[in-house]
Amino acid sequence: MNKLKPLSIATQAAISLMLAANAHAVEMSDTFQVHGFMSQALIVTDHNDFFGPSSEGGGSWEYTELGLNASFRPLNNVLVAGQMLARQAGDDGELNDPELDYGVVDYQFLTDNQNTVGVQFGRFKNPFGLYNQARDVAITRPSILLPQSIYFDRTRKPALSSDGVMGYVERRMDNSVVRLQVGVGNPRFDSQVAGSLLGSNGLGDFSGETSYIGQARYEYGGGAIVLALTNARVKAKFDSAEEAPGNGDFLFVPWIFSFQYNQENWSFTTEYALRNLKTEKFSDPYNYNITGESWYVQYSRRLNVDWDWIVRYDSYVVDRDDRRGASFAEQSRRPAFSRYAKDWTTGLQWQVYPRFLLSSELHHIEGTGWVPVVGEGASEKQDKYWNMLLFQASYFF
Repeated sequence: MNKLKPLSIATQAAISLMLAANAHAVEMSDTFQVHGFMSQALIVTDHNDFFGPSSEGGGSWEYTELGLNASFRPLNNVLVAGQMLARQAGDDGELNDPELDYGVVDYQFLTDNQNTVGVQFGRFKNPFGLYNQARDVAITRPSILLPQSIYFDRTRKPALSSDGVMGYVERRMDNSVVRLQVGVGNPRFDSQVAGSLLGSNGLGDFSGETSYIGQARYEYGGGAIVLALTNARVKAKFDSAEEAPGNGDFLFVPWIFSFQYNQENWSFTTEYALRNLKTEKFSDPYNYNITGESWYVQYSRRLNVDWDWIVRYDSYVVDRDDRRGASFAEQSRRPAFSRYAKDWTTGLQWQVYPRFLLSSELHHIEGTGWVPVVGEGASEKQDKYWNMLLFQASYFF
């Protein structure tokens, strides 16, 4: 049985910083808070690598998350908050290269017993579906991996946050809350996004242009029922490294409907998305205009005070007009199953201590539609049917 690899110098430094900050927080003013988290996962697959060489040897340890955040209030109606994140997920990210996950100045124009109106300036977390704004903190996730049909890890960065301004309005009534958020800014892109959108890494780089995202959210009965509608219009330009595919434009317009019903010991969640993807001004065959479809249904159960169980079915289709990828395979000579994914998931979470969580989950998957692109010709080496087993240990404060 493989042993856990020694922690890198960067990892050790991050842990020391977290513990030092936690010990020192009580000495600060009442408005200053410091929190952090760290997660380490082991991923084992029988076919198809996911987040590192998961199908080889004892699996992949290349899924690590480290975060440290702080906030304080210089004025009663002003909040300054930010988080540094070091994350590695296979070829995506390096632990010795942390980045600003979010950093905002939050100013509230109005706040009383019924209303809150405010605006955030800086790098804000996108209100994308139910889980995106806190997706990197393991304790906020119902499973180790979020439903990949909605919360893609292969195109994670532009969905995660934007640089700009976001306004919000919240209205609290007798037994319900309505919240509206609208953000305008530049989304962030990386090389992995280019590989996923154009089918190969190293072709060039995307740069985000002025985009918007909005979400209307309704909660009833203290969160017993949660409804949300999300829409975004994400724009980017592509700077080609070579003659092909050439410079071009990218437009992504998703609609996401979210529903959650919560009871004391169980919860039912479902989200449905239509995703329009359009690229233009490229050379053929890189121009396309398609609408994809994503949805999942999820049931979670609290077995006792320390144990939670989850089961989920997750469906992803790249193109609604070519659900099984047959036309794509005929034109590109790539596997049809690379255009969709059907994922059955079940998992357990054990809260060993208030700040320590152990998680495990098993996936049975048909298709590779959401598997990150890791190199030229990678899809030709993948299998249609595959299984994935994950274990994760998480600490937070």
